[in-house]
Amino acid sequence: MLACRRYQCQGCGAVWTVLPASAVARKHFSAAAIALALALWGLCGLGVEQVRGLVNDWKHTGAMPGRWRSLGRWAEQVATGSLFSALEVHVEGAARTVAARAAQVLCGHAPPAQRGLPLAWQAFAGASHVS
Repeated sequence: MLACRRYQCQGCGAVWTVLPASAVARKHFSAAAIALALALWGLCGLGVEQVRGLVNDWKHTGAMPGRWRSLGRWAEQVATGSLFSALEVHVEGAARTVAARAAQVLCGHAPPAQRGLPLAWQAFAGASHVS
């Protein structure tokens, strides 16, 4: 669960929602969690259900077993530049291929001290350094 603060302008009544810097607009997951999922799926070769079990702590809510549409959506959004737009990932192909390339680029943004860690951890760390 992501803690959000809401503020209301006393003059006009407008309401602002303030999210932590790690939050991604209109997503239920942080940038780091998305990066981790893309790396586990694209680079580590885990299956969709395995990735979902490691990244998503929400109960299974009726979706088809073995499917987690968010992974494919995130890969598509990376390819179109609407997610991790600073990465400038230009790759065509299957969603898993795009996920792997995005994760590779995110690994490159990990702090030097974390370069010896597993790739999924590097992608997780790199996401916090990409706007």
